[in-house]
Amino acid sequence: MQLARIEQLLVGTAVPFTRPGSHSAIAKQPTAGPVAVGSEGLAGDEQGDRRVHGGVYKALHHYPFEHYHHWRAQLGHSPLLERPGAFGENISTTGLGEADLCLGDVLRCGNVLLQVAQTRQPCWKLNDRFGVQDMSLRVQRSGLCGWYYQVLEPGELQVGQALLLEQRAYPRWPLTRVMDVLYRRPLERADLLELAELPLVPNWRTLVERRLQNNAVEDWSKRLDGLANAEQPAG
Repeated sequence: MQLARIEQLLVGTAVPFTRPGSHSAIAKQPTAGPVAVGSEGLAGDEQGDRRVHGGVYKALHHYPFEHYHHWRAQLGHSPLLERPGAFGENISTTGLGEADLCLGDVLRCGNVLLQVAQTRQPCWKLNDRFGVQDMSLRVQRSGLCGWYYQVLEPGELQVGQALLLEQRAYPRWPLTRVMDVLYRRPLERADLLELAELPLVPNWRTLVERRLQNNAVEDWSKRLDGLANAEQPAG
């Protein structure tokens, strides 16, 4: 089943960012295809902090372009919102959102096989990117976070390629439900136990197990707000 077509592929270079010692490649720019994609993402794409961005479980970030309508309504005119790349995404499409995909979905795109690994956990760099103090929290509350792919089979991607749903193992877990459990009902034990049965990426498994063990939600403040003089872990 065809879900969407790639409308833009984007890559970025890591450069010094807004806070002392910080770097970011959030300012993504369109790239001409075909573009090689390996286990850690698109050729030519970088991450500013490899502790928390990039890697095999965050190889590609997909952000729907129709979400930009919501942010233009919220923030007013911004040059950042005129074209894809504002949110650090690698893949931009229309017609495909968080409600249309489930955790673990496998997608075929040309000779590349992708798996939906996790949703984005917004971090303070969005605050600084947009000049809006609570932008990361707004994104989290909106559920318009986008998602990350793991690359199961490398190859080449290019604009115009169709994204085809090849396998859906967990239809009870659309990404909207995942984010509902993460952020809106974070201590709902039945949902956490069900989520724990899925093949979660390591940091999510740790998160779920700690919530179940401690009956407490992890501190989001460092991720959402950051500190003035330090690079903070983020999703």
